[in-house]
Amino acid sequence: MGVEGTRASRRTALPAVRLDVAWAHALREALVAFAISRALVLVSGALAAELLGQSGRAPGFDPAGVTHPFGGLGDALVAPMARWDTVWFLAIADGGYGDDPARPAFFPLYPLLAKAVGAPLGSSLVGGILISWAAFLVALAVLHRLAMVELGDARAARYAVLACALFPTAFFHTAVYSEGLFLALSIGAVYAARQGAWAWAGALGALAAGTRSAGVLLVVPLALLHLRARREAGLPPLGRRPSEHRPLLAVALVPVGMLAFCGWFALTGGDVRAPVDAQQVWFREFAGPFVGLWDGTVAAVQGARQLLSGARDPVYFTAAGGDPFVVAQENLVLLAFLLACVPAIVGVLRRLPVAYGAYVVAALALPLSTPVAPQPLMSTPRFLAVLFPLYLWAGLRLARASARTATLALGASAILLCVLTARFATWHWVA
Repeated sequence: MGVEGTRASRRTALPAVRLDVAWAHALREALVAFAISRALVLVSGALAAELLGQSGRAPGFDPAGVTHPFGGLGDALVAPMARWDTVWFLAIADGGYGDDPARPAFFPLYPLLAKAVGAPLGSSLVGGILISWAAFLVALAVLHRLAMVELGDARAARYAVLACALFPTAFFHTAVYSEGLFLALSIGAVYAARQGAWAWAGALGALAAGTRSAGVLLVVPLALLHLRARREAGLPPLGRRPSEHRPLLAVALVPVGMLAFCGWFALTGGDVRAPVDAQQVWFREFAGPFVGLWDGTVAAVQGARQLLSGARDPVYFTAAGGDPFVVAQENLVLLAFLLACVPAIVGVLRRLPVAYGAYVVAALALPLSTPVAPQPLMSTPRFLAVLFPLYLWAGLRLARASARTATLALGASAILLCVLTARFATWHWVA
């Protein structure tokens, strides 16, 4: 091979080398954040379960004991990963959807994977844990790469990953819940779009829509990223050649995940609307655009009134079951979570490309427009945990702050993560 051939070979090899180095760096950063945060989750959750035991609500939600099958130390270690909705996911993984009208609210990809991975081990619970942990590690690595693309700052990318791993409800990402898988798929879809890999973007988006109903909202950022790419290339919004329509076809692929789920019910003799109607079983109904924000504020104010009255009777807000003082506290915490994230939401809208802000608004519009009547902001802290643009903004903001301020902010988030993990592990409702 001549000198020119050698130089040409080097030129073609360099991009692949750079890509490998970039991913290796992203994986290292992800592993560090993953190790630190998961150690906190495991230790705080296991200690709380071992020392404090379970709340009285456990037998009613898990009468068969599927979330604590190992006994002793095994159950303590599993505690921060197997509570509440875990029972539903395992019921679907091991028994399908059956005739229970509440089960179709839980989309099929996660329980299917939990069953498949857990089959050789004889436990869908273990399979679900493995899926969640692996997916979250992938999510952190891809988040780092996306942060480098959008922010172009290694320090900001590191902080974005840490903010995600230490978010107060980040324990859901490694619990037997669909959050970790959904986060990996949604970040992956957007990252693929930013790389121009539209077939991957559409496929990952479709898988996300088969994981959670909110996955269909990925059409919003993907469509806007397509328009942005064409605008930056000096092209009109719609191309004339068939090859220029491939990104739009990829965007149109996203809802297939949800449509396939609905179609499966129709083909098996069920109701094609079962995944949609199941939301009503869980008390979610459309009340108007963002009405849940007002209703949640009213519920929190009335909750404060309940606590200040010092009496459980009369109940000043719509009854949600259980001790009125406990429900009042939950309503206050739910509103506090949402308000605490307002600066990040505004920051995303102001500092990041419009696709990210539009996605955050659309993702929040879904639960806030279909509030749970007894508790309007139900699960809001969990929904916020998968809104990855918030972590991009947090990374940018922390990178611009002093090292002391960034450390204090992440430390405070880590403390909340431990506290909420302990509550979750002891069967106290968190989100």
